[in-house]
Amino acid sequence: MLDQEDLKWIAATSTELNTLLQQISRYADLARQHKGEFNYIEMLGERVELASKAAQSLFDRVTSRILEGTAPKTKGAPDSSRPPEFTIVPPPSEALPGEAKPKGEKPAPRPKDPTAKATSIPAEIKVLNEKGSRELILLVEDETEIAELASVMLTDEGYRVILARDGFEALRIYQQITKQIGLVILDFFLPVMDGDAVFDELRALNPDVAVVLSSGFAEQSKLGNMLAQGLRGFIPKPYTREKLLEQVRSTLDAARDSTP
Repeated sequence: MLDQEDLKWIAATSTELNTLLQQISRYADLARQHKGEFNYIEMLGERVELASKAAQSLFDRVTSRILEGTAPKTKGAPDSSRPPEFTIVPPPSEALPGEAKPKGEKPAPRPKDPTAKATSIPAEIKVLNEKGSRELILLVEDETEIAELASVMLTDEGYRVILARDGFEALRIYQQITKQIGLVILDFFLPVMDGDAVFDELRALNPDVAVVLSSGFAEQSKLGNMLAQGLRGFIPKPYTREKLLEQVRSTLDAARDSTP
């Protein structure tokens, strides 16, 4: 029979499956609108595969628990009837999507290396001021002059910066190094996907993502909705060095203080 642990697992996995299905719908729509542009078909294929594995995992867990009946189990003995835990999007360094970790096996502790934040970033991702002493910021900006100006302002203060020219590139980078990025500065008007759509996708990857919106204009209704969903701040363009650095520092400090 299904117990409380099973019900919690089913609820969590169902929520993740629903998120994947929403992403599939969005990428399918974008693929139709921008035929031949960007690799949405590859992203669709990845999401479909993950959704299929999530659905199969749900089916296996429920049926195995129902079929096992009510036979008593020895206290402390492993429950071999349950399928391995399923992870929708595990960190790339730990497991492939859908690959299970053996239950009861604890990963070896990772040594604390102060240089790990730089060496663990894939070589194809360019980091400005790579040896900087401050947080890593993902700057999503399609206007070259603004991107370069903001990058100089940030790197001069010791921040490390990764530039993304559109939402598609930003999501690909964020998915690879989610835990290393302290803040995302997101332009509202971007090629292919506007800032609010990118924000939704970032939140799907990490509900606690720290995002500051940057734009010369944003519809008040959309901005208000984004703030209600967890947007950390707004920098109106054109912004000064003082305004940019003040918003960045206050957002990073607030995000750090709110982390358990």
